[in-house]
Amino acid sequence: MTRSRAQDPNVCGVTAAIAVIDGKWKTALLWPLESGPCRPGEMLRLLPGLTEKVLTQALREMEADGLVHREVYDVRPLKTVYSLTDFGRDLCAALAPLSDWGHRRLDRMAEDRDESSSRTAS
Repeated sequence: MTRSRAQDPNVCGVTAAIAVIDGKWKTALLWPLESGPCRPGEMLRLLPGLTEKVLTQALREMEADGLVHREVYDVRPLKTVYSLTDFGRDLCAALAPLSDWGHRRLDRMAEDRDESSSRTAS
C-alpha cells in the first residue's frame, strides 16, 4: 500500500488507517511508546530484529503522520526521545480491540492444531 493512500480522501477509512500502520514494525513500536517516552536505543533492545535504519524510517513516517513526537535535547551526545501524540494514543486505543481479536484468533488456531494432533495420535 502506498503512503499516498493514507491521504486520499476518497478511500475507505480502514484503508486510510492501515496505510498509517502499514509495515512490519509500526504497530510493534506503538506498544513501548504507549508505556511512555522512549529513546531509539531502548526500542532497538525491546524489538530484536529491528535495525537502526528501519527504526529511523518508521519513526520518521510515524512523526509525519502525527503519531509520535520527536524531542532532541541539546546535550552531548545528542539525546533523542520519542513519545506518542494524542493522535497516536487514539490509534492505540483503536487498535486494542483488533489486538484482542488477533489473540483470540491465535488461541483458536492453537486449539485447532491440538485437536488435529490428538485425532492423528489416536
